[in-house]
Amino acid sequence: MKKLTVGILFGGVSTEYEVSLSSASSVIQHINRDQYDVVMIGITRQGRWFRYSGDVEAIKEDCWSDHSGCIPAQLSLDRSMKGLIELVNTEYRFTSLDVVFPVMHGINGEDGTIQGLLQLANIPFIGCDLISSAMCMDKPLSKILAKEAGIHVPPFFIATKEVLDVDIILEAERLDYPLYIKPARSGSSIGISKAYNRDELVAGLNEAWEHDNKIIIESHVEGIELGCAVLGNRDLTIGLIDEISLSGEFFDNTEKYTLSSSTIHMPARISPEKEKEAKEIALCIYRLFGCNGLARIDLFLTPDGTLLFNEVNTLPGFTETSRYPNMMRGAGIGFTELLDRLIQTSLEREGI
Repeated sequence: MKKLTVGILFGGVSTEYEVSLSSASSVIQHINRDQYDVVMIGITRQGRWFRYSGDVEAIKEDCWSDHSGCIPAQLSLDRSMKGLIELVNTEYRFTSLDVVFPVMHGINGEDGTIQGLLQLANIPFIGCDLISSAMCMDKPLSKILAKEAGIHVPPFFIATKEVLDVDIILEAERLDYPLYIKPARSGSSIGISKAYNRDELVAGLNEAWEHDNKIIIESHVEGIELGCAVLGNRDLTIGLIDEISLSGEFFDNTEKYTLSSSTIHMPARISPEKEKEAKEIALCIYRLFGCNGLARIDLFLTPDGTLLFNEVNTLPGFTETSRYPNMMRGAGIGFTELLDRLIQTSLEREGI
């Protein structure tokens, strides 16, 4: 059988650039080269696109763009030419792509931007489409939609930069401290803070405004956080549920990637009945937002047994030790098989 050519996109103009490099490195290392030819496509912090032909270590160490083999490139938007256009010296060269895996996190990566570009080019790609990605990335919007669907959510308040901070503070304080202040459309807990009083609330607002012009302020939820990894389009597979055990304030950006004061338990330390309920809610949310390919649904479990929706991650971390691959591994799906199944979901969605 002819090998499929898989384009792996990494980097990008996002505060989560480094996370993308780590995830993409693991994907490149674990994809089955007997089945797939890999085309590595890197985007610098400045937004320059290159086809990269060096080793994976240079991606991990963020020196890939200095490689002599980097060739300026761009996706073809001509639907009759699905692939990559490269500028080699003074000539253009075309490389066909069967499917693209945009291993990109945060703004421009999982917010629907790159997904829209791939849809415009009619190139099959792994993961949620433009609309689904945009809805899930927007925390306030996803909370509103989940609430309208009858799913429990924490008490929250939405604010935009056009509103005076004093009015935001007064409205936010209708909720009980402690409060979480979050940029509406960022990932990896970047720009998120926790406030126990007005001074900390003001500081949190200033921090959040640096990352977005829309924010969400939420009440703290007593309990534990659960993660549910979902795979597929119509026929869905759900991995083992994991549980975050915190000793610090919250699962911030540092904790996500160092686990210096946190522990992740897998499987989660919950009853079989509560596990079943959590999976049912996760699948309901996955379908509600029209997710395809993959997503991680995060829920809160309160001491009284109530499950609340936290957020959807349409492209969670993808290193070998990241939560999503680990939860799938717990369900008997190894990393290489997971990548193969994700590629098949992208082709299945396109009817290929």
